[in-house]
Amino acid sequence: MIEFVLDGTAVQAPDDAGSLLDALRDHLGVRSVKDGCSPQGQCGCCTVWVDGQPRVACVTPVGRVAGRSITTFDGLPDAAQWAERLCVSGGTQCGFCTPGFVMATKAFCDKNPGATLDQVRKGLGGNICRCGTYVGITACAMELVKKGGK
Repeated sequence: MIEFVLDGTAVQAPDDAGSLLDALRDHLGVRSVKDGCSPQGQCGCCTVWVDGQPRVACVTPVGRVAGRSITTFDGLPDAAQWAERLCVSGGTQCGFCTPGFVMATKAFCDKNPGATLDQVRKGLGGNICRCGTYVGITACAMELVKKGGK
């Protein structure tokens, strides 16, 4: 078994050489982490934080997170506020990519206050919205970088 901290709680998952995404969804029941392209790691729907750094869970072997801290959308204390910000900016449509975009956007904005639009676009380039709500997503991110990520 692999032991790690998930959203502030110590958990165990099978050391079955699977991905962190598989462990989160199939063994721990975390449904906010989405599978959009597994195992390619190209859409960002499964973005989580590993020790505070954004990572795509579908290409992260579960064995690599032993003893580490994993934060999902469900573990953000202000997750509902972030989702609301995306809705207000027009950054959601079907909502499938929203948890991954929130995780990526919050991480980017916290580290890049004052970023330019081009920097925001590049910073969120690892996430894909199949509905095409990029204008709203980047508008939300721009508002947040202006506020220093808060």
